[in-house]
Amino acid sequence: MVDAAAALSTADLPCGPGNVERANALLGVNWTLHDLRHTAAYRMARDPGPALTDVQWVLGHAHLSTTQIYLPAGRDEIIEAVRAHHQRQTRLAQVPAVPAPGYRAESLYDLFGGAR
Repeated sequence: MVDAAAALSTADLPCGPGNVERANALLGVNWTLHDLRHTAAYRMARDPGPALTDVQWVLGHAHLSTTQIYLPAGRDEIIEAVRAHHQRQTRLAQVPAVPAPGYRAESLYDLFGGAR
């Protein structure tokens, strides 16, 4: 199978319609430049490296809200985020809070209750 990136980069030309047509023929697909732009936008927006404002600039969007359409989380991502949140909360709940210097633990028990 031919690597799409290699097929496009070997021409030493910008990614234009002719290169896309050649890559489509090699790969047996029917992509457009617009498809590739959306794919690049989606991948850049989800990459932790560049700031979303950088992606906005690369894409030429006037408003950040236009770039944010590439960020909606999928079902699996939401489930994983909720699970991770609950795991963090469980770990935090198991660590007893230490009173700040100058506070007596007994005073805090009187105020908030709890075992002495």
